Amino acid sequence: MSTSEHSPRSGGASAHAVTEILAGQDDMKDWLHDLYRTFHRHPELSNQEVKTAERVATELKDLGYEVTEEIGTTGVVGVLANGDGPTVLMRADMDALPVKEDTGLDYASTDTATDADGNTVPVAHACGHDVHVASLLGAARLLAEAKDAWSGTFVALFQPAEEDATGAKEMVDDGLADLIPAPEVAFAQHVLAFPAGQVSPHAGPFLSSADSMRITVHGRGAHGSMPQLSVDPVVLASSIVLRLQTIVAREVAPDDFAVVTIGRISGGSKSNIIADRAVLELNVRTFDTAVSERVLAAIERIAIAEAQASDAPQEPEFELYDHYPLTENDEATTTRLTEAFTAHFGGQVTDRGRQSASEDFSDIPSALGVPYSYWGIGGVDPDTYAAAEKKGTVSADIPANHSPQFAPVLEPTLSTGTAAIVVAALAWFGGSGN
Repeated sequence: MSTSEHSPRSGGASAHAVTEILAGQDDMKDWLHDLYRTFHRHPELSNQEVKTAERVATELKDLGYEVTEEIGTTGVVGVLANGDGPTVLMRADMDALPVKEDTGLDYASTDTATDADGNTVPVAHACGHDVHVASLLGAARLLAEAKDAWSGTFVALFQPAEEDATGAKEMVDDGLADLIPAPEVAFAQHVLAFPAGQVSPHAGPFLSSADSMRITVHGRGAHGSMPQLSVDPVVLASSIVLRLQTIVAREVAPDDFAVVTIGRISGGSKSNIIADRAVLELNVRTFDTAVSERVLAAIERIAIAEAQASDAPQEPEFELYDHYPLTENDEATTTRLTEAFTAHFGGQVTDRGRQSASEDFSDIPSALGVPYSYWGIGGVDPDTYAAAEKKGTVSADIPANHSPQFAPVLEPTLSTGTAAIVVAALAWFGGSGN
């Protein structure tokens, strides 16, 4: 996307600086597209982002950034100090998913990897993190090549293992705060299934918190022909699944938000054997800590009660894992950001409200003690989206993140993602230059 398509709509030093910096977008478009295709074609699982991190570090060094590698596991940070001014941190996540890509792209992934359980699995960037990495490198290049247009310090942070909810905390625990200058503000963005070219900031809770829970229920094993000798854990688990459906319907206020998803149920080994245990794995998402605590407590209460009703030999065991914090955008920061986006993108700025997906990004600014804002960018061909919207088939026809068919269009997705980072950073840097 050329700068003429997204020309600034307000005056001031910042708008002038944005114009000057984004003037370099056309010249680097081939480089940016090649970068993106490489990342898309060769995705890597959480904490295995070795080649991605190496390429990121090489690009940043070539641009003159001070680079620190292997933060946490494969995390990379590039710092570009450019005179007096605030320090702005921008984060991109690097990891992919154990998904077999089904996009038909000529640069589709055919790679496999070994997962944490030792299984060989297909790998794909089905969540769009390749867009995030390429966009941040694009913005890093534009800022490095136009240092006369701004003043301050830009921190480009590339995080591993977002999909495991561990990467941000691992970078923090590995001394991130001592490795970078203290930022004044932190940003992140995510490509989502709405029209490419659009940018969606939202103040307050934006992405839900998420907790996964593993419940092991215990029964008494027996022969399938002698059920009277058993306590059937599969029947018990099934009763729990049904009862859990009442939590959101009857224990959460209508104006609150909660999702309880039972993603896995496992028990038994053969049709004529009644097992002695079964396992349920479920996921809870909310926008309010008090609601989350209430839902998790209800899950435990119901599982224990159903076990007692089944005369189980012992109470269920509960394990919480994969905790994602609430992403709650700072009001003042997001207002300032939205004004900058609107000045540049005009009518392409649209607040699409809260998203029920979850992220671990906020662990970084929370640990650093700085305000943050996280926004969405569209990745769907606008004409395709408009046609589906007209037919009322968006949910059926537009693949969402984590789908094997999820495939953001290159443009205007990458140009918008790159420009959004520059615009956000310049809302703090201004255009004073050196």
